[in-house]
Amino acid sequence: MRIVVDTNIVFSGILNSSSRIGHILINSKKHFEFFTCNFLEAEISKHQGKLLKLTKLEPYELAELQKLVTANIIFINEQLIPPVEMLRAETLLMDIDINDTPFVALTNYLDCKLWTGDKVLIEGLRDKGYEHTITTSELSQLLSELEIR
Repeated sequence: MRIVVDTNIVFSGILNSSSRIGHILINSKKHFEFFTCNFLEAEISKHQGKLLKLTKLEPYELAELQKLVTANIIFINEQLIPPVEMLRAETLLMDIDINDTPFVALTNYLDCKLWTGDKVLIEGLRDKGYEHTITTSELSQLLSELEIR
């Protein structure tokens, strides 16, 4: 199953790699194929100071943790997403959060699910009939079922 990972999920995985989110990102390569936008790398760099403060790690330790958490994620350049998908996502997100446009566009382009912890985003999209989102609990439940098989 292919899944686009939103920024807040990766940040959560970095902040607590032993959490359910960390476990899914690090240990479920056998069941899921994760994708995200290159924009995520810029966001991690932008918030490096905050991540260092919150994790209380040394820069080299944070870099290693970041590598571990993102090792199973394929990064896609947003410029490779067809403009029609970007426009479609932008229109859908106009009254929710326009900043999530690349992630929703990538989700549409790959015809998969968007994994996000942003409840406003999930509810806003679902209210519009958009069913390509998945929450951490839904993904965790799915992983449990797949691991039993």
